[in-house]
Amino acid sequence: MPELMENILNNLKNDPNSLYSCALASRHWCKMSIPILWQNPFSFNKKPLFISEYFSSLDEDEIYILKEYGINLKISRKLFNYPKFLKDLDLFRLEFKARRWIILNLVEPMSSITYFGDVVINLVLKLIFESGAVLHKLTLLFPNSFEFEPEIFYSIGRNELLFSRLQHLSLSVIPKFSIENVTKFLKVLAKNITTINSLDLIIYSDFEPRLFHHVILRIIKSQDQLKRFRLVGDGHELHGIISALECQKNSLQEVIINNCTYNKEFEVLKDCKNLETLRIFNCSSKLLNLLDCKISTLEVVDCPIDVQTIPLILENSGLLLQRLSFNPDNLDDIHKVLFFLKALKSFCPNITYLNIKYIDFSIQLLELIGNLQKLQFLSLWCFIDDDIQEEELKVHVIQFAEILPLTLQYLDLEDTWEPCIDILLSHCNAPLKKLLINHLKDEKYTRALIEFCIRNKALNYVGIYRYLDLDENFRQEVEAHVTNVALVPYSRIVVNLT
Repeated sequence: MPELMENILNNLKNDPNSLYSCALASRHWCKMSIPILWQNPFSFNKKPLFISEYFSSLDEDEIYILKEYGINLKISRKLFNYPKFLKDLDLFRLEFKARRWIILNLVEPMSSITYFGDVVINLVLKLIFESGAVLHKLTLLFPNSFEFEPEIFYSIGRNELLFSRLQHLSLSVIPKFSIENVTKFLKVLAKNITTINSLDLIIYSDFEPRLFHHVILRIIKSQDQLKRFRLVGDGHELHGIISALECQKNSLQEVIINNCTYNKEFEVLKDCKNLETLRIFNCSSKLLNLLDCKISTLEVVDCPIDVQTIPLILENSGLLLQRLSFNPDNLDDIHKVLFFLKALKSFCPNITYLNIKYIDFSIQLLELIGNLQKLQFLSLWCFIDDDIQEEELKVHVIQFAEILPLTLQYLDLEDTWEPCIDILLSHCNAPLKKLLINHLKDEKYTRALIEFCIRNKALNYVGIYRYLDLDENFRQEVEAHVTNVALVPYSRIVVNLT
């Protein structure tokens, strides 16, 4: 029973109000709720008054430092060691909350809180590291000019378990901060972590890379089983970062590359035989040519694609490819479009998630969707020929609606076929649970939606892109006839490829 209760409370970890209510229910519930509530308090969208709770364990010298800067705290001992519960530490969020806390607690305004902000950040970090906290996630986007005090490194050394269960590390290396100070911290980190399974690197090379890149290489190579790797670059040299993945070739399952130019380092991906997911954004299409394994998830955004590349990838993955998001930057040639659709239809019938944007509507597109009999999620943004006759457009819309597979649960059309949404809804028999449309603009659309909701008992949500423009009369009319469907902003129900 306690384990079941803990699982229930863990599902509320992103709902601090509900967790707080649970903590007030009883002493037993309080003991179970408080550790979950304080796992990541810096992410809460509230005033950072909780930092005062952290400072309840400050010694007299540290309290005096705060008083010197004009903050008088009423220190009282607490029932819980709150810093110990922290599992997700985001240095950027900590800095933001710390500076807001200073403003809220200053007796008199200060002309500049930059230095004092660093003092408070170091105090918070010291309390966290010495509390016995065991971090699971660490996000390092270092504040401008911020430097760790020497005591921080001593505090890390006193808590041997601090990084012992670290699973996710996100590191942003930008030229604005003190690279020497950051490198010192990373060296300490590299000595203490071997359990990371997810690594995010955001690296801009406007500084001498030799100051830090060897530490990053050490972090990559020293992990027992790195499963997910993400790199965001700026087109500069990678200095062995990708080559270091050779040590993780047997465990790596997902690779995300953003804004990187091609070089020979990427050839190491050929050896990652267990790779299941590849996502590339704003990169050279040569990266796709390296793909020598069968993957189940492929996402391509803002990448130039040649007609020889895509069929080879789709044929190689074949029946295993289940999730595809495709938005290249040059899919404007009708011949390339048809070539892509033909290859997708021929080799990949098991797709369950399909997201294609900025593509012309065609008979080949209809044939593809009709061939995907396991499709559950479809996001489509088509261009409609301005010269098409109204009756011909209606025929196409009816054909599209009728070929939607009965497995389809989610349909996102953005503003595709906006003039004919009522026709689509009238002829659609797919048991959708979520439908996303551009907007409800008149009585005809509203009536068609109501009839579709009544006919389709599975539908739960209709997401509207132009939700702020939704006419209140149309909303009330839908709600008066349909009780099982909610009209919501599209952002609440949009499904991305994750």
